[in-house]
Amino acid sequence: MNRKAIVYILGWVLNIEGAFMILPFLASLIYREAHGWAFLIVAAICFAVGVLLSLKKPKNMVIYEKEGFVIVAFSWILFSLFGCLPFMINGDIPNFTDALFETVSGFTTTGASILTDVEALSHASLLWRSIANWIGGMGVLVFLLAVTPLKGGGSQIHIMRAESPGPVVDRLVPKIRNTASILYVMYIVLTIVEFMFLVVEMPAFDAICASLSTAGTGGFGIKNNSFMGYSPYCQWVVAIFMMLFGINFGAYFLLTLRRFKQAFKYEEARCYIFIIAIACAIITVGLLPRGMGLEPTIRHAFFQVSSIITTTGFATADFNMWPQAAKVILVLLMFIGACAGSTGGGIKVSRIMILAKTVKKEIMIYIHPNSVKKIKMEGKMVNHETLRATNVFFITYVAIFIVSVFLLSFESHTLETSFTAVVATLNNIGPGLSEVGPVGNYSGFTPLSKYVMMFDMLAGRLELYPILMIFHFGMWKSAVIPPIKRRLLLKKR
Repeated sequence: MNRKAIVYILGWVLNIEGAFMILPFLASLIYREAHGWAFLIVAAICFAVGVLLSLKKPKNMVIYEKEGFVIVAFSWILFSLFGCLPFMINGDIPNFTDALFETVSGFTTTGASILTDVEALSHASLLWRSIANWIGGMGVLVFLLAVTPLKGGGSQIHIMRAESPGPVVDRLVPKIRNTASILYVMYIVLTIVEFMFLVVEMPAFDAICASLSTAGTGGFGIKNNSFMGYSPYCQWVVAIFMMLFGINFGAYFLLTLRRFKQAFKYEEARCYIFIIAIACAIITVGLLPRGMGLEPTIRHAFFQVSSIITTTGFATADFNMWPQAAKVILVLLMFIGACAGSTGGGIKVSRIMILAKTVKKEIMIYIHPNSVKKIKMEGKMVNHETLRATNVFFITYVAIFIVSVFLLSFESHTLETSFTAVVATLNNIGPGLSEVGPVGNYSGFTPLSKYVMMFDMLAGRLELYPILMIFHFGMWKSAVIPPIKRRLLLKKR
C-alpha cells in the first residue's frame, strides 16, 4: 500500500477544508458575530496539520483501487472530525457526538439534524452546514482532483470511482483532472443559476444557503419549518432544481457539447423522470380530497417527490399527516434514489434498472431455455463485472440495513421511527416518518444509535465499500505488518 501518497493526499484534504472554513468566518464578520472566530481557529489547525502532511510530495504517486478506497474513507472521516470542531468551540453544538452527527450528516448530504432550534444558530454555523452539503454533493476528492496538480498516471480514476455515486464511473474527457474540473464547473454554474432565481423573492443569505444545500441534495435548512414558510415561487424553483441535480451530470456535459440527441437518450434519466411523474400523479390524486386546491396540491406533491427521490430532504408540508399510500410511495422513493453520476443518494435508478432487467432476463430464460439474452443499458451491453458488482452491492446494502434497524430497535422508539431513520440515513435523505419526520429530529436517540446512523450515512454516501474496508483486518494486515517485518529484518542485520 502506498502510505506516503495516502498521507500526502489527506494533507491536501485538510488544506481544502481550512480554506472553506474561511467563508463562515467572513460571514460572521458581515453579521458582526463573535462565533466566527471558532472557524478561523479550526481553519488554522487544518492548515497546520495539512501543510505538515503535504509538505513533501512522494516520488511514487501511483494509486490503486485499494488506496483509492482508503483515501476516500479517511478523507471523509477527517473532514467530519475537523468540521465538527467549530460547533463545539462556539457553543452552537457543545456535545461532541451531536456536533459530529450534524457534521457527518452535512458532508454526506443527508440533512438529518439533532437540532431542535435551527434558527438559534449563528450565521456562520448556518453557512457552514450548507457549505458542507455543497462540498459533499460532488465530493471532497473530486474537488481536490479539480484544483490540485496531483499526478499518478491513470491512477486518479480509482479515487474518483471510490467517491462518485453509481455502479460505473467513466471519464468525460481523457484526463481525470479535466473531468473533475468539468464536473465542478457545471456544478458551480447550476448553483449560481439557482441562486439568481431564488434571490428574486428570498433574502440573499437564505438564497445562498438554499442553493448550496439544493445543489448538494443535502437539505440542511436554515428555518425550523424547512421550506414551509417560503413563497410558492421559491418552492417551485427549489423543487425543479432538486430534480435537475438528481440527473447524471454526463447528460449536462453532452448538452454543453450540443449533442442534444445523445443527452436526451439517457435511459436512466428518462426512467428517473418517469418515476417522478408517476409518483407525483398518485400522490396528487390522494391529496386532492383534502381541499388544498389544485396548484398547492401539485406543488407539495412535486416538491416532496423531488426532495425524497434526490435524497435532499427539504419539506414544504408535514407528510407524516398524508394518506398511507402517499407515505408508502415516499419510502419507496427513499430506496430508489437519484441517477448515478448525480449528487443524489439512494440505491440509484441505474442499479434498480439493472436488477429489474436481470429478473426479466431470468424469466425469459425459463420460458425460452435456448435463447441468448443480453442486458443493455444506455444502448451498451452490461458486462458481467457490472452485474456482479450490482448484485453484491444490493446484498451488502440489505445486510447493513437489517443490522442497523436491529441495533436501533433496542431503544423505545416505534418501529416506524427506527425503520425510517435507517432508511433516511443509509440513503442520505434526512427526514423519515413519525419522530424523525419533516417536523421532527434525531435528538431523541442515544449516542450508540447516533454512531450507528453516522456509519450508515458515510456508508451510503460512499457506496458502502470504502467505509467497510477500513473495518477489514486484511486491509490493515497488508498495510502494517509488512513494514514491521522489514524493520525487524533490518535490525537483525
